[in-house]
Parts: sequence; C-alpha cells; structure tokens
Amino acid sequence: MKEVVIFMGIQGSGKSTFFKERFVDTHIRINLDMLRTRRREQRLVEACLGAGQSFVVDNTNPTPFDRSRYIGPAKAAGFQVVGYYFDSDFESCLKRNENRSADQVVPIVAVHATHGRLQSPSRDEGFDKLFRVRVGAKDGFIVRPF
Repeated sequence: MKEVVIFMGIQGSGKSTFFKERFVDTHIRINLDMLRTRRREQRLVEACLGAGQSFVVDNTNPTPFDRSRYIGPAKAAGFQVVGYYFDSDFESCLKRNENRSADQVVPIVAVHATHGRLQSPSRDEGFDKLFRVRVGAKDGFIVRPF
C-alpha cells in the first residue's frame, strides 16, 4: 500500500532515529532541514506522489495547518496517511538536542517555540491511522494507537 507517514513532535523527540529504525528501507525521507526550502520539499513530495513512492515527512509538523500540506495531496493521490505523534518530555528533548553533533544542535529558542505551537493530532485531519510514540528504556520506542 502507498503510504505517507507524518511525524509530529518537537526537536530532540526521536523522530529521525525512529525513521532510521522503522522506515529507512521502505520509505523516502523528506526533511526540511536537509532540503532547505519549502519549494524543494514540495517538488520531492510531488515526485513521490506521482511515482507512487511511500515517504515519511520527518519534520516537527506542530499544527494541523502544517500537516495539511501533506495530507490533502496524499489523499488525492490515493495514499494512506499515517501519523506518529512523538509525546516527549520537554527536558529530555533538550538533553538529546544538546548531545547532537555541533552542526545538528537546534537553538533552544526554536525548541521552545515548537513546543509552544505543538498541537495533538486528530483523525479529523485526514489520518487513516494515528500512533503515539514515546522514548522508552535505553532509547527504545514505545508505540501505541493514539
């Protein structure tokens, strides 16, 4: 099945690590930090949708508006839309962020800003499946239906 996976969570919540553990062999990773502009991101999304290629949007996606830019086009192209909400302890996210390599550290003010904007997702947004993800013992992941 063609699938668009949308991650939602603040910086340092484990989204990219989760991608590497669960989706690296099956889905294209779309990440604004790597692509640098929304135009590049949009072109890659369009290419995946046009080719029927499953992908993961590995961004913070804190609001329904942010998520809608992917959900509408995915549904129109016949993709299943799956959401993963990274329900994380703020202080733990800050610590993980501090432990990143110097070129990957997100400014604390940006983490605070995203945390302030983060809204829980709803199936009403168009998700076919929705999961809650928490970092468990030894940085493993606990995934449960939302």
